[in-house]
Amino acid sequence: MAKRFVIIGGGPAGNSAATYAARLGAEVTMIEKDIVGGAAHLWDCVPSKAMIATGGALTLINHASSMGLTDVSASLDLDALRDRITAIRTRLESSTTGLLESQGVTLVQGTGRLVSANRVAVETDTESFEIDADVVLLSTGSRPRLPEWAQIDGDRVLSTRHAYPPKVLPEHLIVVGSGVTGVEFVHMFSSFGCEVSLVVSRQQVLPLKDPEVAAALEEDFLRRGVRLLKGARAIGLDRAEEAVTIRCDDGRQVTGTHALFAIGSLPNYESLGLETAGVRHDGGYVVVNHNCQSSVAHIYAAGDLSGKLPLSSVAAMQGRKIAEHAMGLHVGPHRHIDYEKAASAIFTVPEIADVGLAEADAFAEGRKIRVTKVPFSANAKALIDEDPRGFVKIISDPATGVVLGGSIVGRNAAELISVVALAVTAGLKVQDLYESLFVHPSLAEAISDAAE
Repeated sequence: MAKRFVIIGGGPAGNSAATYAARLGAEVTMIEKDIVGGAAHLWDCVPSKAMIATGGALTLINHASSMGLTDVSASLDLDALRDRITAIRTRLESSTTGLLESQGVTLVQGTGRLVSANRVAVETDTESFEIDADVVLLSTGSRPRLPEWAQIDGDRVLSTRHAYPPKVLPEHLIVVGSGVTGVEFVHMFSSFGCEVSLVVSRQQVLPLKDPEVAAALEEDFLRRGVRLLKGARAIGLDRAEEAVTIRCDDGRQVTGTHALFAIGSLPNYESLGLETAGVRHDGGYVVVNHNCQSSVAHIYAAGDLSGKLPLSSVAAMQGRKIAEHAMGLHVGPHRHIDYEKAASAIFTVPEIADVGLAEADAFAEGRKIRVTKVPFSANAKALIDEDPRGFVKIISDPATGVVLGGSIVGRNAAELISVVALAVTAGLKVQDLYESLFVHPSLAEAISDAAE
């Protein structure tokens, strides 16, 4: 008899697990209440990158004179942008649904919760029923974290999900939160021509990133006229008819037409019946081992709910590994996920991407490393593209030459970091990078130069 595999949550983790488990012979049922493909993926990540792409095109066109073009201009059509985002989302949801159905996965539009360790209660718009499960995957994602005093109205005081895109283009947007999501919003709306202020609770944007990387982004923000309020923690909000004022703990205030909060996320765990099934959690994040198993061996958790890296790529890999483990393929060549080797990117301009060991972390640990860095200003393709900002930094072991990590700031950093990520994952040496024959001219040549 085929294993009954029940998945609650149809995001990247759930989709990946469903596909692999079905291919391995499981009887898979997926329960999703919102959108197949993942609310965070299709309501956050994809729309934001679509808006950033539009902003990038707008910026390129409006600066075309530097590339020898004249009489070229463009302006933003917010309704057309909204239609574009909807079309992308619809197409992705359709393709994901089609793949799942082609694998024999049963899709249920509704909510699911554990009523015991092996039984899931399902609620749809028209019926309620229970199904038995040999394996359960919980992958319900997360939602924006918001302060109680924020008074989110979706009009002038926004969460991230109100801004893809907003009802109107802000004249002056105040962004609260200087992590990955916050700086992407700063870049996005400044590229649309909005005045932007950023409330930075620490002394640098991107507090968890390499200070040199953060400094490069701050420099670009300042060049674009972004106001940075460093060392200021937002503690209150005053709303007028056409204005919003953010009050900070050091007495400073900033007033704009709109405010947007990007201060992290909270796991969607409350209605899953974790306690009923005996599943341990810590602050809502399901406690999992290296196989993504919870305290109940046949109940797994993945994606944001697992408390690991909140990246779609990580969630999808977790889903695949869970399917393999649950279906008995965890012996032999099966490898556990090494979260420290996950590549990540920030889609600002310049783009930022990194993977593996960070320079600051190595120094904090007293670890000996070799750091080599090459600016894109020395790269022919960057000069041709009229965008020589940024650099490539490679971190390696001085004794063995093994690549331990790297950071890239510049155009197409999110694509270029894949080369470094492969080197980190495969344990390649810097010699392997600088002896590779890259295309000329290309931005990737900077990776080879940095390795050399």
